[in-house]
Amino acid sequence: MTPSADRSGPPSRRTQARESRQQTIVAHVVANGVATVNELTELTGASLMTVHRDLDELARQGVVRKFHGGVSAQPSTVFESSSEYRLRVQTAEKEALATAALQLIEPGMSIMLDTSTTNLFLARKLGDLELGPLTVVTNYLPAMQVLRSMQDIHLIGIGGDYNTTHDAFLGMSAIEAVGALTVDIVFLSTSAMTVTTTYHQEPDIVMIKRAMMQAGQRRALLMDPTKLERTALHRLAPTSDYHHLVLNEGVDDRLVSELSEHTEVTIARGG
Repeated sequence: MTPSADRSGPPSRRTQARESRQQTIVAHVVANGVATVNELTELTGASLMTVHRDLDELARQGVVRKFHGGVSAQPSTVFESSSEYRLRVQTAEKEALATAALQLIEPGMSIMLDTSTTNLFLARKLGDLELGPLTVVTNYLPAMQVLRSMQDIHLIGIGGDYNTTHDAFLGMSAIEAVGALTVDIVFLSTSAMTVTTTYHQEPDIVMIKRAMMQAGQRRALLMDPTKLERTALHRLAPTSDYHHLVLNEGVDDRLVSELSEHTEVTIARGG
């Protein structure tokens, strides 16, 4: 895509093209460890100037490290945790997961949302429900910003140590605040899972997610396809500790069958 072609399209199309291009760059750099600017220009079909702008943006987000003539991949803990980056990937899948998750919410419930970007998609949809007052608890700042202006939402914000990468409040204060509450259902996601176990690469996130699981009378896990049949450094919880698992359609039938032996599986249509 040339710069002139990029300017000629409508803003939404330009944005989609830029995000798709940047995801292609990240996937290539992660797979290969390093890449040159010329290599990425040939890969994407974009101009040298456009690729440099993309790399500057990705470096600002902490997804890649830029050096003279090329880039290298950041450790997986960086790009897998960056809220800003995660909000831009698997968006259709997350939209479908959020729509399916709405079916688990009933009038007057209290719900808790963790720092997963899928939960931001869910938070945006809560205003469309005609369920009467809902109490929503979260430590995720983007979700707080969405929910604060919604009618019939009683928002409880969990404070603590602000973490820029996750755009959320973490630490002991947040864990203690969560531990003082009991909600009807908690919605979570995490970076990886196998048939029997869920994982996350960061211990601070593991601790706050475990506290949230304890606070929920029911626990729902929302997982897009990129997180399945993978592991990460820290074990979070057994799959059987979740009452509901929401997956996108297209997941292998064998895997769905095996997961169904551990928890109730719902397939989100669309995405």
